[in-house]
Amino acid sequence: MAIADKLVLQRQHHLKWRWLDRLELVLMIVCGVLCFGFSLSVMFDIITRTIGHPWLWLQEVTSTLFIYGIFIGAAVATRRNDHLYLTAISEALHGTPRLIVEIVIRLVVLGVAFCLIWFGYINYLRGFGSFRLPSGTPIASLYAVIPLSGVLVALFTIEQLVNGIRNGFDHPEPPDEDLPIPAIDTGIQKRTLP
Repeated sequence: MAIADKLVLQRQHHLKWRWLDRLELVLMIVCGVLCFGFSLSVMFDIITRTIGHPWLWLQEVTSTLFIYGIFIGAAVATRRNDHLYLTAISEALHGTPRLIVEIVIRLVVLGVAFCLIWFGYINYLRGFGSFRLPSGTPIASLYAVIPLSGVLVALFTIEQLVNGIRNGFDHPEPPDEDLPIPAIDTGIQKRTLP
């Protein structure tokens, strides 16, 4: 099984455009790199502080990786229906009520996406007036990912809206393959002494 098959979720594929699968794959890899980099920078920050020679710029790297990871991850999770989505309400319904609830939920998510784009861009522009220490980098470098995330969330939400209205939201998913779980012997065996 290729890495793309493992990273691009096939669940609810009737709501997805195939040409966006490659974007999802790239974003998943970026999220993995960001999480790994975040963990590594935290580890180095702890080590350098413990030995008494802290690298102050590591805090900037850590916060940047964390913020980018959150917003890119939110966009990917939107495509995968893992975030910003109320599944319990819609999955309990069928037919027209489900269609209405699914559309309303996605319109709310689309509203959130437009807020991310609009207010994220405003914060990005204002971020050029403040600087991070010790590097002196404009704070706008942190805020740049917010409108980008909003664009991706909007794209993935529109994708789901169009395909959901066209193909229907209510498609039963094939059951997950149940892998056998080996039994664990929890009994205590007594040893006999010779």
